[in-house]
Amino acid sequence: MTTDRSTDAFGPLTFAVPKGRILDEALPVMARAGVVPEDGFHDKSNRSLSFATTRDDMRLIRVRAFDVATFVAHGAAQVGIVGSDVIEEFDYADLYAPVDLDIGHCRLSVARLANDTGEESGASHIRVATKYPNLTRRHFEQRGIQAECVKLNGAMELAPSLGLARQIVDLVSTGTTLKQNGLVETSRILDISARLIVNRAALKTDPRVFELVSAFRADAEQRDHAQDAA
Repeated sequence: MTTDRSTDAFGPLTFAVPKGRILDEALPVMARAGVVPEDGFHDKSNRSLSFATTRDDMRLIRVRAFDVATFVAHGAAQVGIVGSDVIEEFDYADLYAPVDLDIGHCRLSVARLANDTGEESGASHIRVATKYPNLTRRHFEQRGIQAECVKLNGAMELAPSLGLARQIVDLVSTGTTLKQNGLVETSRILDISARLIVNRAALKTDPRVFELVSAFRADAEQRDHAQDAA
């Protein structure tokens, strides 16, 4: 992807990516769109958070998924990749998600202990362990139930067995982790995939951001066409 040197006035582009599983799937997509980290990025022992790329005008930052959205929404990064669960949880006004990358597929679901046979019909209040309090409250409000959310950032599956909360709301991929911890999925809140996100102001003012959106969109469309032809 060529970049007009007149864009030097905008300073370096910062592209935020999440740690973990989505990043492994995102790297080939990023490469096809012209976003290629330098070799040190792939070193698992490298604890750096900021990395150079093969473009002189772009750097990568590797942070937690929730922080990707925060950096982009506030303009500290102009572009990023994050799951749609994070976008829906925060609903930042300055965040725009123009491209579904069709990777990182999973779901946000409600789960409880498999041996929990207690009835909840007519319940007006429940306690739920989750790191998605906004999505969780909205989900249960639609059912006329007030959800008291206990915020956890990990080990969610322990909450029901230790009496912290009767139910959890968490990401589910294969369901294996739930099963290993004696839990069953009871309802699905949201189907999730990774999205390209951009800062709205940067999209309007920096032509390089528009070029990146176009490159990622073209790659997504090409993959869609290839799947349709298969």
